[in-house]
Amino acid sequence: MHGVRNSVVELRQYTLHPGRRDVLIDLFDREFVETQEADGMAVLGQFRDLDDPDRFVWLRGFDDMPSRAQALSRFYGGPVWKAHRDQANATMIDSDDVLLLRPVTAAAGFPAAATPRSPVGHPSPPPSIVLATLYYRDHPFDEAFVDFFDHRMRPLLAETGAAPLACLQTEHADNDFPALPVRTGENAFVWFTRFGSTAALDDHQDRLRRSDRWREQVLPDLSAMLSGAPQQLRLTPTARSLLR
Repeated sequence: MHGVRNSVVELRQYTLHPGRRDVLIDLFDREFVETQEADGMAVLGQFRDLDDPDRFVWLRGFDDMPSRAQALSRFYGGPVWKAHRDQANATMIDSDDVLLLRPVTAAAGFPAAATPRSPVGHPSPPPSIVLATLYYRDHPFDEAFVDFFDHRMRPLLAETGAAPLACLQTEHADNDFPALPVRTGENAFVWFTRFGSTAALDDHQDRLRRSDRWREQVLPDLSAMLSGAPQQLRLTPTARSLLR
């Protein structure tokens, strides 16, 4: 993983034909990891959605918007994608659910991976869970919200076993590679954390629900700042995901 170099991140959620997710993951992990990185992007993590058997989620990072357009042009105009795109596209119903994001501060991006990526065909590492929490509002997230998150939410999340790993918000720059659509007209704040097991995630959520400070002081103020209920993605890393 390329640490805080990734000032632009795509959160990509694909809806797949029933029973085709492992076909795409096998192809992706074998053909689309090192080849994308060779063209100037970072494959930060790829996942099965624990709550939807036909959803594949992955994260891709870029140094900035101009380098994003250049890297995407190289990859999608290159031989690897042309050789495998028909097989990949055959697994997909929709691949346009994409949030274009940036770290909320220079230090809030994904940290460097603790361990190297597993080789192709290597046995899967022990299971883990990555939790992505998505907040939405009808105007951009600002410094006041980041301050609220950092000073009132982050300590409580850490106390209950869910220290945030990275915090991102919508990148409002124009999509300069229109061949790959992204969601527009939205304001998102997305934070990520990880757990060693589903039991650890369940324990965090139970401790948070039982926290008087969360229920009485933090949650009411958080809810007042958001438009609608938060969305959570419970993600299980593939064998070759760096983020795990």
